[in-house]
Amino acid sequence: MRALVYDPDAAQGLRLGEVPEPQPESSQVLVEVRATSLNFGEVAFLRDRHRPGDVAGWDAAGTVIAAAADGSGPRGGARVVTFGWGGAWAQRRVVEANQLAVLPDSVAFVAAAALPVAAVTALRAVRRLGPLLGRRILITGASGGVGRFAVQLAARAGARVVAVVGRRERGAGLTELGAAEVAVGAGGLTGTFDGALDNVGGRMLADVYALLAPGALALSIGMASLEATVIDFEAARIRAGGSRIEAFNVGDRFGEDLVYLVGLLAAGQLDPQVGWRGSWERASEAAELLLGRQVRGKAVLEVAR
Repeated sequence: MRALVYDPDAAQGLRLGEVPEPQPESSQVLVEVRATSLNFGEVAFLRDRHRPGDVAGWDAAGTVIAAAADGSGPRGGARVVTFGWGGAWAQRRVVEANQLAVLPDSVAFVAAAALPVAAVTALRAVRRLGPLLGRRILITGASGGVGRFAVQLAARAGARVVAVVGRRERGAGLTELGAAEVAVGAGGLTGTFDGALDNVGGRMLADVYALLAPGALALSIGMASLEATVIDFEAARIRAGGSRIEAFNVGDRFGEDLVYLVGLLAAGQLDPQVGWRGSWERASEAAELLLGRQVRGKAVLEVAR
């Protein structure tokens, strides 16, 4: 079958090639992939995490062509959205039955493929902040895939969301998604925040920490800046005792959360924010745009059958 394989000599490390068919275990379903998405972490660290010839990819939507032998999961013919730590950038993938959700006919494969890592990360991070009704919450990197889902979900939970972007044009549409305020950078922000989700890292995470109210939590979700963070903790103790930073990890077993998110999508209560879509033959182009922060939201590839 055809797949996007890691090739260190290819543009953005991606090349279409032939690979062996995946062989499902008894608890896995075999899925014909119709759409797959790119995540910043996959593309930025492709060379660090994979060997030449590997098939990467976390998110994929398509049709079950072989049900799990142990009887778990959906039957053949079911439309599904799936998650796994590899294998999504191919015509077919295998996936555990607890890592997928069945799609209603009203939800397109392209929209569904945007969900798994970005939307589940946003959902679990918003939950980690605790009750948000009436609380002022800061979200950095709000123009990206995780950020745009987080804005929607935090606003839905009752938070007053302040969304931070790197350039003014990157903030387009965030107010419509629920942001009460959109700021370019954190430098001009005033007041304190009851919680924060940081997708940028580097200097931004230090700036976020300086804006926390006493006892507030900042979740370090990603490092789109690709820079280390240096923080003056002595100053933090004086300014806002008890505030803290936690390194966020999305975890595993996406199935239940995907079912919830698909329900929101089907009801028109969640926007997948697909900022770029095209054939997987244009994967290198999409990856370059994503790394260059030229995509608002998610980049989704349509997979040829």
